Amino acid sequence: MKGRMTREMAEPTGQHQWFELPAIIAVLVATQKALRAHYNPPGNNRLTFTLDGNLVGDIGEALAIEAFGLDLHDRNGEGVDGTAPNGRKVQVKATGTGRGPAFRHTKVDAEQLLFFQIDFDSCRARVVYNGPEDPVRAMLVAPWVGQKSLSLGQMEVLNRAVLDRDRLEWLGAPGISTGTFAP
Repeated sequence: MKGRMTREMAEPTGQHQWFELPAIIAVLVATQKALRAHYNPPGNNRLTFTLDGNLVGDIGEALAIEAFGLDLHDRNGEGVDGTAPNGRKVQVKATGTGRGPAFRHTKVDAEQLLFFQIDFDSCRARVVYNGPEDPVRAMLVAPWVGQKSLSLGQMEVLNRAVLDRDRLEWLGAPGISTGTFAP
């Protein structure tokens, strides 16, 4: 039974043996490898598309590359993910659960925030917030330790208050239709 783990495979006698992943996980792994190859030049693994909590964030950053021309920085955990074509420092957040973004204290705050909502079931995404990061951070009641979240609804309200001149320009990209991803 290719792609299915049996008791004999999981509990071998003697030494530990390798077993095949279930077919559906193998598809996800193949997709992860294709994403790495597409978004990373040879020798650079900036976007790892790790199959854990980082996966959604990496997908959000990939959407920011495609839709807004973001130039990613090295992963440093300092609150800035990249630079937009207009020179603004940008933090990217994404959710695949319908929840709002989580924030933590960082040494540096970005000038701009992009927040994507991804619906993996329908393979669609949308920009929930495209604007300055300051008004978003102002909503995080101080003092707080660890992570603090805003709701999806709060982000939508904040987005409606952003002036067009304060948004990053939507560049679009091959494979992204403005009807699906337009801010």
